[in-house]
Amino acid sequence: MKNRLLLIFFLGLILSGCVGVSSGGLFGTGVSVALDPRSLGTQIDDSIMQKNFSARMILMDKKYILSVKTKVLDGRIFLTGKVENPEEKLKLTKLAWETEGVRSVRNDIKIKENFNFKQSAKDILITSQLRAALILNKNIKAANYQIDTYKKKIYIYGIAITSEEKDDVIKEAKQILDVENVIASILIVEDLRIQKN
Repeated sequence: MKNRLLLIFFLGLILSGCVGVSSGGLFGTGVSVALDPRSLGTQIDDSIMQKNFSARMILMDKKYILSVKTKVLDGRIFLTGKVENPEEKLKLTKLAWETEGVRSVRNDIKIKENFNFKQSAKDILITSQLRAALILNKNIKAANYQIDTYKKKIYIYGIAITSEEKDDVIKEAKQILDVENVIASILIVEDLRIQKN
């Protein structure tokens, strides 16, 4: 009965929340529909795929609602967050690949470790500095990117209008003090299945 109610709840979310002014992002803020270079149809397909995957993931285990974040861009599923063990990470990867319409899966989920306040504060500072740098750079549409930092490694997801913009985003990330690595999953508009007319 609980699973049935949960399924009905998520179906309601899917049917009522397909299109909006902005899409929920991987780490809080999302890509604005007005700035999003994907066609409206692709945005809707991605939104449905993301909600479908999220509902199936939560049916697998409710704890994932807080510990795992997902984003779908042009049929590609990106996963971040933390899980207890490597087996869970593999299960989530398999579940993502089983999602109808998926083109690829990028799994950046980490295995949980003891909480370190100093490290977490440093990661938040790095994320904030990069977000500010992207907003101040006139050649970058900052709203098209989501940023996460984990142990001084920056993960960037989004859509660049040009390859130069993609290079600028990565360059800005590498200039942040104390960053050890930049992992960029940035798609370029011309590589998308369907672009906005």
